[in-house]
Amino acid sequence: MDITISPLDPADPTTVDQAYGIKAASVHVPDMPPSSRQWFDTVIGFQRSDERIEFALAYLDGTPVGLIKIEFPLLDNLDNAGLDIQVLPEFRRRGVGRALYAYGVARVRDAGRSRIMGHSADTMPGGVTRDPAPTAFAQALGAKSALVEVRRRLDIGTVDDAALDALLAESWQRATGYELLCWTGSVPDEHIDDIAYLDGRLITDAPMGDLEWEAEQVDAARVREFEAFRHAQGVRGYHVVARHLDSGRIAAWTHITCPAEPDWHAFQQITIVDPDHRGHRLGLIVKIENLRLVMRHEPALRSIDTWNADSNRHMIAINEAVGYRAVDIWQNWQQTI
Repeated sequence: MDITISPLDPADPTTVDQAYGIKAASVHVPDMPPSSRQWFDTVIGFQRSDERIEFALAYLDGTPVGLIKIEFPLLDNLDNAGLDIQVLPEFRRRGVGRALYAYGVARVRDAGRSRIMGHSADTMPGGVTRDPAPTAFAQALGAKSALVEVRRRLDIGTVDDAALDALLAESWQRATGYELLCWTGSVPDEHIDDIAYLDGRLITDAPMGDLEWEAEQVDAARVREFEAFRHAQGVRGYHVVARHLDSGRIAAWTHITCPAEPDWHAFQQITIVDPDHRGHRLGLIVKIENLRLVMRHEPALRSIDTWNADSNRHMIAINEAVGYRAVDIWQNWQQTI
């Protein structure tokens, strides 16, 4: 069998079609919907200042059967690169994955990087069985698990409004001196600097295990560029913040994104509280209120997924109080090359 690998030409519609077909057909986690074509086309065509993304196709005897995505951070984490390898199920165990890995390592080294990262889903005790092949593949190549996360899912049909009302009433007793603000889409200009500050704190504040990922330098321009990227993907964003009345600063922020399709699925993204304002239940308050904001605007929504480091007991407790339940384990792989 002859395996060849060619960089993806974004201007060639045939190879872009082939690449998306491989990605959509190679999902290892059945309950996770594949990314939309609009999302994929935007990743290929959108020029970002903070990240460069490359794709390459693997051909087996001339047939496109595998895809690799390589992510190069450009503003920080300049020793790192991300690899995502996918092979059509009927063509696995024929060396295609290893060939794509070797190609990716060569490209990363050519770019002067020394570390690669990736992820895979694993079965959790008593949970739904996950394909063990991606984890076995990472281990066979010498990668080490640097951070273990757990995915939790909220089934909208199980949301208990009375319980959430009780949580909010109790939490507000500790949150005197704050008010809530909400918006959809882009961050209002008057809050952009506060949001950039909180966004930049995420890597510092969240448990990162042994993952060698430095804090990102986030400013208003970087936030605006990423908003434009998400808008091009067709992603709808919902935000709720808690503002400290005395200082006027944003003290807590949470964000949920809904992809262009399917309409039944969303992601709970960042939830963060400024260290100077912790202990007031602000994380729980903004998360509940943002959930309700999304539910009002997204009538077809059925499921929201979120990830937390398995050591992040505080945020896990908040998510479980809202109704999220553990589904599977996600390994964050790291390898020095």
